[in-house]
Amino acid sequence: MIHPWHDVRPGLKEKPLPAQFRAIIEIPKGSSNKYELDKPTGMLRLDRVLSSAVYYPANYGFIPQTLAEDNDPLDVLVFCTEKVPTMCICEARAIGVMTMIDDGAPDHKIISVLINDHEFEDYQTIQDFPKHTFKMLKRFFEDYKQLEGKTVEVDEIQPAALAHEIIDASLVRYSEARQSGEL
Repeated sequence: MIHPWHDVRPGLKEKPLPAQFRAIIEIPKGSSNKYELDKPTGMLRLDRVLSSAVYYPANYGFIPQTLAEDNDPLDVLVFCTEKVPTMCICEARAIGVMTMIDDGAPDHKIISVLINDHEFEDYQTIQDFPKHTFKMLKRFFEDYKQLEGKTVEVDEIQPAALAHEIIDASLVRYSEARQSGEL
């Protein structure tokens, strides 16, 4: 069985990392279910149903063969016209990053757009989005844990250059962890 975190290549043959990459969707946009990758099995696990009357504003998943600072695969939001089914591999372009402080640690969310979606083909930077999109995104992440008694801090959306640095660092961190036997 193929493990989505370890066996799917993050890069595209014709497009360079870190600007463009493969993403594996865990949660379709519009869902109130929080699915997470079960690291040992590679299956999806239903972590919880969100406590607030909120839903994911974009397709949510991870970049394979990455290791974020929270010891999970690097999170990614993929904006596109349609909901993407769970465990679907899609090709995305990084346009920015949102950093949350969750339990005192940074939790980066790469902001991306689906490469093969005509609605988003001209989106190259965070400035190409309506300002309201990121207000809504920030509010979602501030609110989605609130009824569970947890709080998170959400920083401003940062440009693609920082997203690229974070992707590169998470690729190196993953490679080092695999070579040392930690993963």
